[in-house]
Amino acid sequence: MNKRLIVAGIMIGVLILTAAGQQDMGKGRISGTVVDENGAPVEEALIVAQSMRSETKLESRSDAKGKFAIAGLGSGNWRVIASKDGYGTASMEMNIRQLGTNPPIAFTLKKVSDVAAVASNKEALAMLDQGNALLTQENYDQALQVFTEFQGKYPEIYQVHLNIGTCYLRKGDLDKAEAEFKLVLDKTLETHGDLKKDAEVSLRASTGLGDVALRRGDLDAAQNHFAQALEISPQDEAAAYNVGEMLFSNQKIDEAIRYLELAVQIKKDWPKPYLKLGYVYLNKGDFAKSLENFNTFIQLDPNNPEVPQVKNMIDTIEKMKK
Repeated sequence: MNKRLIVAGIMIGVLILTAAGQQDMGKGRISGTVVDENGAPVEEALIVAQSMRSETKLESRSDAKGKFAIAGLGSGNWRVIASKDGYGTASMEMNIRQLGTNPPIAFTLKKVSDVAAVASNKEALAMLDQGNALLTQENYDQALQVFTEFQGKYPEIYQVHLNIGTCYLRKGDLDKAEAEFKLVLDKTLETHGDLKKDAEVSLRASTGLGDVALRRGDLDAAQNHFAQALEISPQDEAAAYNVGEMLFSNQKIDEAIRYLELAVQIKKDWPKPYLKLGYVYLNKGDFAKSLENFNTFIQLDPNNPEVPQVKNMIDTIEKMKK
């Protein structure tokens, strides 16, 4: 039976704690460094050398400079793994030589995001599920209590302010909703340096601000927020549609067409922009394009409650063409 060998590193040295079982042991030595994504040393990372032909394992820890070393490896193939709580895992396989120097190993461990860390926390997920269920049920005050409690327990998860902002928006407390959405954008910039590096969160925050502006009747501000959302996520059909709708509301017909057609290009089977384009082209006096878009809308969503009205519009346009 193979025995498991455990070797613990003191700084970059190696101390053999148990020496029972000599299979795959030898004079081979490996060394290297562990750093994070920014090149900073990662201290106390666990380094495990696992023989590829037996259960023999040797372990060490990185020191304050990120350096580590493991001695006592036999010749052959070994898998070397670096890990630490709060980071991802990195590994490599190498052929160990007992005579001569083995090449140095350089591990880079990526930090696990706070959101990813929460994703494995059952209690945190249960709280979010509870809050979102209450939000769906329109129990906004209770949802706010849950999300606020979550924020108190996990203050590093700033994304929960999207949920809080949505609660305030639904309640009609526009000032508080606006503050929550702005906080998310500020935190995203502070964390990533660029809103596009967390596009999904930034998109939701910008769209939230657009909705706040809409409820205030400030179409110019809404247009700017939705345009920012589209800049953050150019492939988001909803953002493109919202910008087009804002432009149409401001009677900027040609610009509205550009964004609404962009929404169509992004998602060709989405009925909503075709319906809006039908009205936009009708306003422009382009009856052929208006009919084309109205008919496409009906084909894509024949059970939509607006279909009877659109059919009446089509009949009216056909008569106007004669």
